[in-house]
Amino acid sequence: MAENRVFDGRILVVAFEGWNDAGEAASSTVRALLDQLDVVPLASFDSENYYDFQQVRPIVGFDDEGHRVLTWPTTVLYSPLVPGMSAKPLAQDASLDVTGENGSNIYLMLGQEPTRNWQTFAAEVIDLALAADISGIVFLGALLAEVPHTRPIPIFISSENPTVRSQFDVERSSYEGPVGILAVLADAAERAGIPTMSIWASVPHYVHHAPSPKATLALIDRLEEIVDVTVARGALVNDASEWEASVASLADDDEEMAAYIESLERSRDTFDSPEASGEALAQEFERFLRDSDEKPGAD
Repeated sequence: MAENRVFDGRILVVAFEGWNDAGEAASSTVRALLDQLDVVPLASFDSENYYDFQQVRPIVGFDDEGHRVLTWPTTVLYSPLVPGMSAKPLAQDASLDVTGENGSNIYLMLGQEPTRNWQTFAAEVIDLALAADISGIVFLGALLAEVPHTRPIPIFISSENPTVRSQFDVERSSYEGPVGILAVLADAAERAGIPTMSIWASVPHYVHHAPSPKATLALIDRLEEIVDVTVARGALVNDASEWEASVASLADDDEEMAAYIESLERSRDTFDSPEASGEALAQEFERFLRDSDEKPGAD
């Protein structure tokens, strides 16, 4: 959008699996962009420096030739395809493509949340962002919350940057307590002069073990408004409908669960009413964070 100059240049969209990723909503959003944008790996981070392998273990599997291989946890920064680079193979579904004026300016970062040396990790990320002339960073997250699966997924957007808050009319988070790597990176970016924004989806806590395509769709909807692209939904719409139907089926067989969901629906409808203020919605999000037992993301 022309009027939102903060994010008119090169934008980095970031998500991490783990603590910040309830229902795999944030990481799935970046994967949707990876599938559709012409991007190539620009840098990866040394697993030995940033991961405790007893907490985030490597995965063994087989490659295309049948050889047994180990995949180590890491984080990868992707950059837009530039002249002279080899394009990635076309997606099988040619209709899955990002459109919009800013598609060639979007960088992506995806990986497992580091388990150690966060300050060093943040410094390395910011050095790469500055070298790539990144003008703004959008962090994606998802947390478990007391919200019903039958209503639109609540989205909370915040920023520590006064210009971002003014241009997008978003809140400044008042949360105090434990944070994940997204907050550490946001702090480092702002200190380096890179404006940031955080977009969080609230995933129903009673279905946290399953991926939540409905939350992924909600994040994509809001992200499009910021980065000025249109992301093809593919099978996500059907997946979201099937997810909602499967949760409803579980509730039908559990009277206690059904009654609890009804109470969440009443609460949600109150907050979504015209009388509810933006401050009330922000306070609700902060309560979700404070009330999380240990993690705002998946177990």
